[in-house]
Amino acid sequence: MRARWLATIPMAALALVTIYPLVFTTNVALKTRREYVLDRFSPAESPRPDNLATAWTSVGMGGYFATSLIVVTCAVALLLWLGSMAGFALGSLRFRGSRALYLGCLAALFIPFQVIMVPLARTMTTLGLIDTRPGLVLAYVAQFLPFTIFLMASYYAHVPPEIVDAARIDGNTLFGVYRRIMLPIGTPALISAGILDALFCWNDVLIALLLMPSAENRTLMVGVTSLRGQYSDDIPTFAAGVLIAAVPLLVVYLFFQRHIAEGVAAGSTKG
Repeated sequence: MRARWLATIPMAALALVTIYPLVFTTNVALKTRREYVLDRFSPAESPRPDNLATAWTSVGMGGYFATSLIVVTCAVALLLWLGSMAGFALGSLRFRGSRALYLGCLAALFIPFQVIMVPLARTMTTLGLIDTRPGLVLAYVAQFLPFTIFLMASYYAHVPPEIVDAARIDGNTLFGVYRRIMLPIGTPALISAGILDALFCWNDVLIALLLMPSAENRTLMVGVTSLRGQYSDDIPTFAAGVLIAAVPLLVVYLFFQRHIAEGVAAGSTKG
């Protein structure tokens, strides 16, 4: 019993520390400017949900939301497709150069984006992809594909090779094995990779700011930063914009948190 309490108390404290910023932001978003100036930590006396409407309409956050939703959906779909195929090849198959390719993917994880941002911008300019949604989708795929491959390869490496051999004996091609056998088996890792990739893409500011400079093509997170500049003296409206940007991923995480934990742990426990 004592051991349980020793574990519960620090975990509860960690949960409170994690939840507090969201509670504080929600409270500030419902305050008037006067209430915030007088006491930023007290509960809102007269909640004002119209701050959310002001943040949504004032800088075109509806358009920014649509851009983020389209770009993140397309990027995650490509990441899961390419990452699962490459993960199957590097995790389950053995061929000449597979080890070197896998180590290359691992090495790419340690390269900061700041190192490649200048050549990336030049390449995108040459291809005419600056300030376009396809260009931003491709940039996200290039940036986050090594992580997706690593996660999927780690999962597939623990799938017994006899499964692949039996499927090949039954007449399946390698792509047939991938589509009929490995994709269903890899569902937990796919869900985890998809949610984590969505988090990375949705929360990104640097890549979107570099490749989408026009105001009308901003993503939601870049739009929130512009909201901060426009409403530097109106913190409740800025907090409302932050809340709008955070809620979609918070909802997704609440629905899929169990799958995230299962998928991340599966690679080290399966088999």
